[in-house]
Amino acid sequence: MKTKDMTMTNNYLNMKKKILLLSLLCELCACSSSDDNESRDMSQPVISEQGIIANPVECQQYHPGDVIPFQYVFTDDVELGNYNIEVHNNFDHHTHSGSAVDCEFEPKREAGPKAWVFNQNYTIPAGLQTYKARVDIQIPADAETGDYHFMIRLTDRAGWQQLKAVAIKVK
Repeated sequence: MKTKDMTMTNNYLNMKKKILLLSLLCELCACSSSDDNESRDMSQPVISEQGIIANPVECQQYHPGDVIPFQYVFTDDVELGNYNIEVHNNFDHHTHSGSAVDCEFEPKREAGPKAWVFNQNYTIPAGLQTYKARVDIQIPADAETGDYHFMIRLTDRAGWQQLKAVAIKVK
C-alpha cells in the first residue's frame, strides 16, 4: 500500500507541476505579442529645418515688441506627442547644447525685473508622425534687452524627448 500511495502522490505532484508550468507559459504568452519589438518606440523624435525656412535660428536678433514667427518640422518614427517652447535670459552665458555656432555675447550681468520669460506647452494632434509647427510669439514691448535662449522641447507619444536650444538676442 505504501508503494501505491507514493506512486499516486508522485503522479499528483507531477500533474500539479505540469499545470503550474502550463499556467505560467500561458501567462507569458498573453503578456507578449510577436510584434511588440516592432511597435515599441525606441528613438527620440526629431526637430528639423527640412523643407521650410526655420525660425528662430542661431544668433538671430529681435527687438522688444517684435513677433518671433516660430517654425520647425517635427518628426517621429511612431507618433509625436507634444512640444514646449521656453525663452529665458542668457545674461550669465550658460549653455544647453553643443551648438557649432558661437554668437557674440554682451557682457555678463544679472537679470533685471523686465527679463523676458516665456514658457508654453503645445499639443500635437494624435496619430501624426510629421507636424509643421508654426506659432507667433510676441516679445513684450518692455522686455529687457540682451542674450536669450529659445528652447524647443519635443516629446513623442512614448516619452522620448529632443531638445534644441537656439541663442537669440533681443536688442
